[in-house]
Amino acid sequence: MARSKRTEIELTAYDDLFETDESRAEANLSRIREIPISEIDEFPDHPFKVLMNEDMEQLVESVSRSGVMTPATVRQKEDGRYELISGHRRKKACELAGLETLKCEVKELTHDEAIIVMVESNLQRSVILPSEKAFAYKMRLEAMKRQAGRPPKENASPLATNLSKGRSDEELGELVGESKDQIRRFIRLTELVPEILQMVDERQIAFRPAVEISYLSEEQQYTLLEAMGYNDATPSLAQAIKMKKFMQEGKLTDEVIQSIMQEDKPNQKEKPAFKDERITKLIPKSIPRGQETDFVVKALEFYNRHLQRQRGQER
Repeated sequence: MARSKRTEIELTAYDDLFETDESRAEANLSRIREIPISEIDEFPDHPFKVLMNEDMEQLVESVSRSGVMTPATVRQKEDGRYELISGHRRKKACELAGLETLKCEVKELTHDEAIIVMVESNLQRSVILPSEKAFAYKMRLEAMKRQAGRPPKENASPLATNLSKGRSDEELGELVGESKDQIRRFIRLTELVPEILQMVDERQIAFRPAVEISYLSEEQQYTLLEAMGYNDATPSLAQAIKMKKFMQEGKLTDEVIQSIMQEDKPNQKEKPAFKDERITKLIPKSIPRGQETDFVVKALEFYNRHLQRQRGQER
């Protein structure tokens, strides 16, 4: 009887060993399907923005012409609807192109696993705003900590953290190429009021002063926002540290904030990359402050390739 059971196990393993690549491919294809866009919900608290810029226009044209080449990633929810994990730009492009379905790969993921996949896929973007990194790192770190706190399973998910509990920030830093201290600094930005966080995204306030400002209360941050507007200046790192110290001592009043912002110093606002208005007016407002030069260089490279193609056609 024991021998028969052993033979059965050996035969099962033998069948698995010779499973064909074709059958594996069919299994993967069965998870890719056209899903009505009306049945796909946005990922809760999705930290990455879908910008209506030139790149989106090109994506809409591509989708209208050839459809979605790379499937989006979704998971099925308990109510039968789907939750979008990656592919938010592709979904928006399909909507703008008038399509009713989106090509998707359906994956079986827990909520925490979905967060990790969502963050990893979006961090591959060429341009990522500080606010996007801030909320993405926060969501990812919280998911990793929850996974680290769960009892180990025999068939643990490959997405789970392998480091000991309490070191998730170090692991996340290794995965995204940042130090654990830098991860913590980015997450501090989530404590900023929206108006100041937007100024960080637009490169009007430098990163390190913004981190120090994040320790101020919401009321104090709004007082600072008014002082910045009144003095037409943003705080330097030294000023931000000074305000944080006064706050910790319980001495940061409205008058102190105004006094600090009135100190003589070079204006900390970043100057435009180009002074010629003929150039600046052609740069989309969606381009983050500090990346204008890269945008102009890419535009010139594209124009030069266009001229070369024209010359080739004239020959």
